[in-house]
Amino acid sequence: MHKAGFVNIVGNPNVGKSTLMNLLVGERISIATFKAQTTRHRIMGILNTEDSQIVFSDTPGVLKPNYKLQESMLNFSESALVDADVLLYVTDVIEKPDKNGTFLEKVRQMNVPVLLLINKIDLSNQEELTLLVEEWHQLLPQAEIIPISATSRFNVDVVLQRVRELLPDSPPYFGKDQWTDKPARFFVTEIIREKILLYYDKEIPYAVEVSVEQFKEDKNKICIHTVIYVERESQKGIIIGKGGRALKKVATEARRSLEKFFGKSIYLETFVKVDKDWRNSDKELRSFGYSQD
Repeated sequence: MHKAGFVNIVGNPNVGKSTLMNLLVGERISIATFKAQTTRHRIMGILNTEDSQIVFSDTPGVLKPNYKLQESMLNFSESALVDADVLLYVTDVIEKPDKNGTFLEKVRQMNVPVLLLINKIDLSNQEELTLLVEEWHQLLPQAEIIPISATSRFNVDVVLQRVRELLPDSPPYFGKDQWTDKPARFFVTEIIREKILLYYDKEIPYAVEVSVEQFKEDKNKICIHTVIYVERESQKGIIIGKGGRALKKVATEARRSLEKFFGKSIYLETFVKVDKDWRNSDKELRSFGYSQD
């Protein structure tokens, strides 16, 4: 009998959802940096075996929205509660269990199996972890609690095995050779955005969006033209840097990662444009793939 289902990963920002997703799928699908709000979209990663297909979804961290982009991110997170066959609620040993009561209440009302994964246990001790498990058990009594460490891969195999056991009997939802629902262009924007998150401080990474204007592929090479959008002229200057050095560094690092990702030679052009207040524009957000429906 073949098993298949949707396994959705939710939780607050910066608890390790994207790192866990990449380990479970075995592909580097979600960008994972040390900064909160790295993931902006709901990203599917598909793990295929002969007798199963697990469709994992990484989602943005749950937060109280301050502008329309964050409203869209919250919509992606809440949509993951609707169509899950198994829910992975990721927390860690640092955050307080009652941090996001409204979202937790929605999780509590779900009728599908919930695995509560307490990440970063290498930063705790046995006594603290025991107390934390008990506290979470009170908050989400129906959840099965599994302590993990995504960075050291501790108990990740246990999570995967448990997910397989909980999947419903079903034919596959996607072709067996498919490993994500996103097009190639999406990963170009994510990889460039990852470099910006790593190399710039303060509000700059959060005011940035990346658009692929051209993507031409042949047997040996891909030519890519991209635009990095910022909200203000001052941000444009920071992204470009003195003599263009900052932008060149981002482009060089992005090209290396893209060549590794696609397994081909990459020609990458990057431009920077100002698009005032794009984070609060329904029209602009739709054009960047943030559905406001």
